[in-house]
Amino acid sequence: MNSGPPDDDIEATRVAHVKELQDELRARSQRDRAYLIVLVGSNVGEMFEVEFPETVLGRGANATVRLNDDGISRRHARLVRAGNDVVLEDLNSSNGTSVNGENISQRILRDGDKIRLGSTTILKFTYHDHLDVSFQQQMIDAALRDGLTKAFNKRYFLSRLETEIAYAKRHRAPLSLVMFDVDHFKRVNDTYGHLAGDYVLTKISKLTMNTVRTEDVFARYGGEEFGVICRGVTLGNAGILGERLRSAVETERFEHEGTRMQITISVGVAAYPDLPVETPEQLIAAADEALYQAKRTGRNRVLLKHGTG
Repeated sequence: MNSGPPDDDIEATRVAHVKELQDELRARSQRDRAYLIVLVGSNVGEMFEVEFPETVLGRGANATVRLNDDGISRRHARLVRAGNDVVLEDLNSSNGTSVNGENISQRILRDGDKIRLGSTTILKFTYHDHLDVSFQQQMIDAALRDGLTKAFNKRYFLSRLETEIAYAKRHRAPLSLVMFDVDHFKRVNDTYGHLAGDYVLTKISKLTMNTVRTEDVFARYGGEEFGVICRGVTLGNAGILGERLRSAVETERFEHEGTRMQITISVGVAAYPDLPVETPEQLIAAADEALYQAKRTGRNRVLLKHGTG
C-alpha cells in the first residue's frame, strides 16, 4: 500500500518548482538586459540596449545613442553600469536631464523610469529578456507603422512633420517634403486585382526605404500616396531625391503572378523656407499641389512648388 502523497500533489509540487525556476531565470535575464525605448522624439520607437560599461546620449557624432532633437547637447548624458545597477549622469548639458519629472545630476535608474532630454525627447528605461524585446518591438511597430507597407503611418507622419517644422523654424534650417503617388493605381486594382495592388505598394515602399536617408521619415499618407520628410534638405536637393525615386520605380520590374506591370509615380516637392509655412497641413498642401500638377501635365514626373517671393 502506497502511503506517500497523491500523484496529483507530486505533480502540482513539480509544476510549482518549475514555475519558480522559470521566474528566477527570467528575472536574472531581465537584470542582464537593460534597454532605452524612445517614447517621444525623432527616434520614437527605437530601442537601444545598454550593453557597454558607458553609453553616451547626445546629438554628437561620437554619441553611442544619437538623438538629434531640440535642446539636446552633443554629449548630453551618459549611462554607466555599476554592478547590477545602471546610473544616469548628466554631462553638464545646456538644458539638463530629468527622471520622472525631477531634474537630476546623477541617479540610479529603476525599471520603468522616464528620462527627458532636451525639450522634446522622452525615453523609458526598462529591463527585458529576449522575448520581451521582440514583443515590445512588435507593439511599437504596430502603433507607428502601416501594416501593409511597413512605412510609418499617417498619424506618426503628421506628428513628426509638426516637430520638424518647429525645429526648422527655430534653427533657420531647410526642411523639405516629398509627396508621391502611384499613377493609374485604380487601373492596377481593376485590371490585376487588389492583391496585385498590394504587391505594388509594398514593392514601392521597399524601393523607397532603400533610397532615402536613415534620418528621413518615410510614411504612407493614405491609399497609394506616400510622403518623405527630409530634415536639412533644400528644395532643389529634395527634387533630386524625388527624381531618384521616380526613376527607381520606372525602371523596376513589377511582376505579379506571372503578369508584368508598368508602374510609374508622380512626385511633388515643397520646402521651408521657400514657402512661409506654419503647419504640417500647409506644407502637405503645397507638395500635393505640385504632385497634382505633375499628374495633370502627363504623370511620371517631378514638380517643385516654388515660393512666390
